[in-house]
Amino acid sequence: MTNELKQISRRTFARSLALGLGGAYAAPALANEGFFGNQAEWTQRFDADGRLGVPRALTPLLSPQSVAATEQAVEKYRLMASRGGWGTVPAGQTLKLGLRSPAVVALRQRLIYSGDLDAAADSSQVFDSFVEAGVRRFQTRHGISGTGIVAKQTFQALNVPVAERLRQLEVNLVRLRAFSGSLGHRHVTLNIAAAAIETVEGGQIVTHHTAGVGKIDRQSPVMQARATSVNFNPFWTVPASIIRKDLIPKMQQDPTYLTENKIRIYNRAGQEIAPAQVNWNSMEATNYMFRQDPGGDVNSLGFVRIDIANPHGVYMHDTPAKGIFGDDYRFVSSGCVRVQNVRDYVAWLLKDQPGWDRDKIDETIRGGQRVDVRITPAVNVYWVYVTAWAGDDIVQFREDIYRRDGFGAGALADASSARGGASADDDLLPPLR
Repeated sequence: MTNELKQISRRTFARSLALGLGGAYAAPALANEGFFGNQAEWTQRFDADGRLGVPRALTPLLSPQSVAATEQAVEKYRLMASRGGWGTVPAGQTLKLGLRSPAVVALRQRLIYSGDLDAAADSSQVFDSFVEAGVRRFQTRHGISGTGIVAKQTFQALNVPVAERLRQLEVNLVRLRAFSGSLGHRHVTLNIAAAAIETVEGGQIVTHHTAGVGKIDRQSPVMQARATSVNFNPFWTVPASIIRKDLIPKMQQDPTYLTENKIRIYNRAGQEIAPAQVNWNSMEATNYMFRQDPGGDVNSLGFVRIDIANPHGVYMHDTPAKGIFGDDYRFVSSGCVRVQNVRDYVAWLLKDQPGWDRDKIDETIRGGQRVDVRITPAVNVYWVYVTAWAGDDIVQFREDIYRRDGFGAGALADASSARGGASADDDLLPPLR
């Protein structure tokens, strides 16, 4: 086979994979009769095609459709692995729009192979807007902000070998299959690895919410539970573990911390005492109760807490630190889950409760008084850890932050049982000002 034919064969294979995996863009129609007999003429593109984007998911993560799509992705990635996989992209310099570099050729080839770029003009050294759109698509599929700029985090994701991505898909297919039964007409799915929430009704996603989840050393647990009530304008009682790990050190650094954050101290008789009465150079503080006043601007729970019956003592809630929702890395809490656009989430939870429409929710929050509302019937909630899956013709990957994707039995314990996970505390204290 001539070099030209080998190149054409490679492109055709990449294009077929791109289409089979929901490729970013269907390559231009080929003149079938004369393609192999003549030099193919590829038009250099400088205006990216709109179809390169990754639309918001329509297929629930936990669904038969997702299982089937992930099974198909496993087969595609096995094929890619058998063909030698993709090459690496040299990481010596940041790649961005307008750059001319031999590294852009390797980038084009890598994006074509995974279906993020049309199999055209793959030899150009110019980083044009078409390549930029392909990079954005790749970044979105990997949970990276879609900047279109290839820097450290994107280089790392690009250069993960296809064999490792295949292993991710195989491990997570087991996790997805564990939820092949009925999950309830209405349910909530939190994917901890993606720090993302879906509300699902009748097999359709109703709302999406970005989330903040547990730190590596204070992991959000994998579990099945039920959302039972919504607490508006809640107090927050600081758990003993956070008093030891966080509150005492903060008070040693800044004696005004409790006062500034409206956290009150109560003794065993229920009497409020002043911070100056506590010896902060000892564990004396663990003998008292610490409670933060309501108020979405300061309270660690924000304006709303959603109670979930579970043995881990975790729940979902609002937060005053809404800036985290714009970050790629959202592993920030002590196990509880912070919910973006929490009012929309609560409106969906309470949609069957008479009198609790969005106007009533907003009015209650503005009122500032503690109000508890039962969710009847309770809504099923699934906290899962899925780092690779497919749906809507898109294959998604996330970093294995909790290191659960290995081959060891311990790493797969939550996959086979769909339960477990590390126990977690309530949310973190507000940061030092």
